[in-house]
Amino acid sequence: MAVILGRHYPVVEVWTTHTSRRSGGGFSHPTLRKDGTVASDSGDEPRSLLRRQRELASLYATAKSLTALGELDAVLQSIVHHAHDLMGTDFTYLSLVGADGRLSAKASEGTISASFRAACIPADVGLGGKVLASRSPHWVRNYAATTLIDHDPNFDRLVDVEALVALLGVPLVIRGEAVGALFAADRSERSFQADEIALLSAFADHAAVALDNARLYDASRTALAELRIAYRKIERAQAIHEALTGVVLGGGTSGEVAQLLADQLGGSVTLLDRTGAALVRRGSASSPCRTPSEPDLADAAEDARRSGRCTTSVDTAGIARSVASIQAGDSYLGALVWTREAAGHGVPDGMDLRTLERATHILGLFILKERAIAEASERLSGELLTELMVGGPGISPAQRARTRARNIDADGLDLVVVAESPAVSSTDLSHHLHDIARDCSGLAGEHLGRATLILPSADDDRTVEAVHRRLRGALGVPVVVAGERAVNHDWARAFSLASRCGAVMRAIGNTDLGATTGRYALYALIFDTERVRELDRFIAGTIGPLLDYDQRRGADLVGTLSAYYAHHANVAATARALHVHVNTLLKRLDRASDVLGVDWRQENDLELRLGLRLHQLRATVSQE
Repeated sequence: MAVILGRHYPVVEVWTTHTSRRSGGGFSHPTLRKDGTVASDSGDEPRSLLRRQRELASLYATAKSLTALGELDAVLQSIVHHAHDLMGTDFTYLSLVGADGRLSAKASEGTISASFRAACIPADVGLGGKVLASRSPHWVRNYAATTLIDHDPNFDRLVDVEALVALLGVPLVIRGEAVGALFAADRSERSFQADEIALLSAFADHAAVALDNARLYDASRTALAELRIAYRKIERAQAIHEALTGVVLGGGTSGEVAQLLADQLGGSVTLLDRTGAALVRRGSASSPCRTPSEPDLADAAEDARRSGRCTTSVDTAGIARSVASIQAGDSYLGALVWTREAAGHGVPDGMDLRTLERATHILGLFILKERAIAEASERLSGELLTELMVGGPGISPAQRARTRARNIDADGLDLVVVAESPAVSSTDLSHHLHDIARDCSGLAGEHLGRATLILPSADDDRTVEAVHRRLRGALGVPVVVAGERAVNHDWARAFSLASRCGAVMRAIGNTDLGATTGRYALYALIFDTERVRELDRFIAGTIGPLLDYDQRRGADLVGTLSAYYAHHANVAATARALHVHVNTLLKRLDRASDVLGVDWRQENDLELRLGLRLHQLRATVSQE
């Protein structure tokens, strides 16, 4: 029997070595003689020289194995093997605390149960829990029978399988932290002597050193591997950057830049303009990827523009998308989109994203360069167009030489087109007309505040309709396009007719149309400046008295008759439209008859109607 915590217990006891007297369950510690040998609790019993030599030799072999910096599992297994050989117990094992806070076996010697060798228990229960908590050795005579430790049911079942009875555990301490324990066990009830505890503690110290060294070594190897990977990524990014710069300096296109990125990064690369429309799409031949729709790309580009950073997202289809905006100061030039299969690439590497951002810088310079060239070209094209308009009819030798230098045949510029839209400025319309002019060897620009195009044409009607379709598709809003053939290089007269024709087209309700002036020959008197006098005589002969009356009296008989005809001679509808009583309207109509001197409601009123309509249209055209 032993006295533990002031009570009598049978031969089941828990012992420790960190106090100089028995306390808290009969704990004891080894004492040392003056010559350095260990004396047991049962009295000084000299150890044989042979055993001490074996212990020292084994410890030396264990310490030597640490210098090899081998695999951690092999070093720990070697420690357990030597400890088992010297301790003389039935089996020995070593357990470490994992990241999940559980104690699991890493090496063993003498065990017979595979399930015991794979044991994993909470680190705060059992004898191991006491060893880790106190960071000092503990032992029990009979593990299953002791009530001084917290038992784990799963481990107790393994204890029965392995027939474990007596158990000694010593801590593995690294920098003041208990990271595991080394255990020696017997299948019969017994006590553990101080020299046995000291010997197993020495092996545990070696195991702790081995574990610490192995962790540091693994950390060094990991850091070295990461450094090598980072260096390779830097080299790859540098190579891509140099290749991108070479493409631009070599006069390449934005498509070549996008293709280079797709080949290097994988997936597909899309270049968007300021409106979110896709300018260029390129895919990798080795790892192609489906490109999202333009609305999705436009939304992603807007998010990147607002955040000012490269953004990455993964959609429900598993497509990863990284978007970087292309900026030049405060000016937004577009966006670069990199898409790839998320399963194949996963989260994009930071170096790849920086490569994408560097590519936006290069594309920004590329876009600015193209814009500068385009603006210079547009400016020269506009200047030539103005020269031809102002200097005509005819072409001077200098004008012919300047147009020829731009690969344009001035003699073939026989169609003048004027475009207008209430939703788009003439400047923006001119930019789109410049694109058309480059494709058909024409000239475009602003003339007298209107977007104007001069181009060769074999079929004027089809040419004007084609220009309208292209503008309508690019703008997405209604636009009126009017064309007139320039006879004898008189572009100024053709411009005037086309401008007036466009105004008439809008006045009669056509807000989205492309047509030549020939389709509106009936209104030639309105927009042909050479026949203005004929128009004046016709209007004076039809509604002249009404115009004079309205001017003298401040009335609006012309407006009343125009509304009357617009509502198909329906008196009630006309009165409602003019916001007057029916009797008031009838009096006005009678007064119009008196002013005209004829009963216009009973006689043929075709000329009167035509005069009113032409007067209305001329007023509309004059305001343009």
